[in-house]
Amino acid sequence: MREPGLFTAHVVGSSWLHRAPFGAKLIGVIAIGLLPWWVDSAVPLAAVLAGLLVLAVTAGVPLARLLRSLRSLAPVLVLLGAFQWWAVGPAYAVRVVLGISTAFVAAGLLTATTPVTTMLDAVVRGARPAARWVDPEVVALTVAVVLRSVPWVAGAFAVVRESARARGLERDPRALVVPTVVHVVAYGRATGEALAARGLTDPAERA
Repeated sequence: MREPGLFTAHVVGSSWLHRAPFGAKLIGVIAIGLLPWWVDSAVPLAAVLAGLLVLAVTAGVPLARLLRSLRSLAPVLVLLGAFQWWAVGPAYAVRVVLGISTAFVAAGLLTATTPVTTMLDAVVRGARPAARWVDPEVVALTVAVVLRSVPWVAGAFAVVRESARARGLERDPRALVVPTVVHVVAYGRATGEALAARGLTDPAERA
């Protein structure tokens, strides 16, 4: 297996970004995600992306890990950028690609520099005001499942891609998409069955 990407596992460290409060980092990620709606030029987006790369280096996040994550996103960016170029124009296409890239890297740095337990504790605290309608523990459990599923799905896709490459089918979308979907569906069913076996899917059983 290849070295993991940004969203796969927490990068242990003591940098200022690791020590920064989760809430502050989350607000920063949201602001970066909204940035494309606030600017009408690609220059600020490119500057933010460059700044995020510097942040990654200063936080001790391996640059190879960051670039590997971006490379996995590249096919989507190319297709989306080409469509926007054709539909709207080159300037807008560049803004879309840069906007997605900055949001992706910012979210990746958040997960890479924040322990999962810290994120889940924050989710529970944030959901408590709505405890009348939702169970904060269930919300945290859902987030935990999502966080665990992202690297698993990425790993499954990597395995399928390597298998397809070994058979000379790396350019056949069906050889990549169909096996990956089968693995993901099987993983989802297994996860659901495990949660149900522990009585975690029915609030009435947990009460």
